[in-house]
Amino acid sequence: MGKTMLGLFLGLVMVATGVPTAFALQAGGVEVGDLATGSVVGLAFKELNVDAQLFAVEIGNLKTWYPPITIIDFKVRPGNPVLLKVTNNGETDHGFQMTDAENAGAPTVMKAEVVLKPGETKYIGIPTSDMFYATRGNTLSYRCQLHAGHLGGKILMIK
Repeated sequence: MGKTMLGLFLGLVMVATGVPTAFALQAGGVEVGDLATGSVVGLAFKELNVDAQLFAVEIGNLKTWYPPITIIDFKVRPGNPVLLKVTNNGETDHGFQMTDAENAGAPTVMKAEVVLKPGETKYIGIPTSDMFYATRGNTLSYRCQLHAGHLGGKILMIK
């Protein structure tokens, strides 16, 4: 009881004196796994619809993530977490990194990273709140973090 009263008192003193307070944005974080065992914010991956499928492909000497632009319309989908399916169709290891490029240095930025072996598929679950509030704009960039020369793409979020 005494600790509660002390915490309440200190909170009131901070409000009364105008001390600025900031709380870190932590909504649940990105989870990576497979369809059978993965989960994000209490929902199993197998219970969610896959919102987008992304493939690491090699066309001649060009290595890229396909499709280069993915659109997710949040006005017509339920408020469930976003589930991405990423597959490496190449012959070498490829990385997948997705983040808000403009806000990449912020401590609260949403960031997903995984390394895929040839033929491997992983699922990435992202809370909807992380998609909206941990980004500055309406786009997220994805690329291979292992190879700077590989082409990436963007996810456009329609809110």
